[in-house]
Amino acid sequence: VQLQASGGGLVQTGGSLRLSCAASGRTISSLAMGWFRQAPGKEREFVAAISWSGGTTYYADSVKGRFTISRDNAKNMVYLQMNSLKPEDTAVYHCAVRMGGIYNSSSSYEYWGQGTEVTVSS
Repeated sequence: VQLQASGGGLVQTGGSLRLSCAASGRTISSLAMGWFRQAPGKEREFVAAISWSGGTTYYADSVKGRFTISRDNAKNMVYLQMNSLKPEDTAVYHCAVRMGGIYNSSSSYEYWGQGTEVTVSS
């Protein structure tokens, strides 16, 4: 599976962005997916995850109520709608395939795609 994230950019505090993750090489309709982010000088951190059907979602406490993960299996896409953005959301965002294990651990994921950079100005 190859994953490509897009949709990042520069936005002011309080603004919104919608990230997209396009999968190619195989269908992801049976795979759980997740979004992680990594800010400069910091470790990669979990943002959100979604089950293969989209029926179950998980969020980091820091984004709960502001971000929404979703998927369109027909289009082989996963999305991350980010609202009420804060400067601390500034990071490179990556999507990945969850292969099993704990949903919020990066070790549970493979096929990390190229990230998309999000910068939130204060």
